[in-house]
Amino acid sequence: QVQLVESGGGLVQAGGSLRLSCAASGRTFSSYAMGWFRQAPGKEREFVAAISWAAHYTDYADSVKGRFTISRDNAKNTVHLQMNSLKPEDTAVYYCAQHRRGWGPVRHPPEYDYWGQGTQVTVSS
Repeated sequence: QVQLVESGGGLVQAGGSLRLSCAASGRTFSSYAMGWFRQAPGKEREFVAAISWAAHYTDYADSVKGRFTISRDNAKNTVHLQMNSLKPEDTAVYYCAQHRRGWGPVRHPPEYDYWGQGTQVTVSS
């Protein structure tokens, strides 16, 4: 059974930074792409960023490009999301997800097999 556990969320002022982490267990981490999604109250879950199995490819939502960086450490079965220049509109629950393949369409939630429980990020103005 795959488990994904996010950490690193919290409250930060606009312009600040946070680093989210996701620890994975249960299947060969290095074989699968990983993604981050977020969901704000009253809104649909939206794609944030994704990284391929060996970190050769990354993809970012336009709203976070240039501010967020996704990375992974296959030796430690972890994926990170470094978030800089945070804005109040970044406030959401952030979810880590494991893709069904090493890479492929990464912006759509049905492409992911497993999800974490989420971590709250709140950016105050």
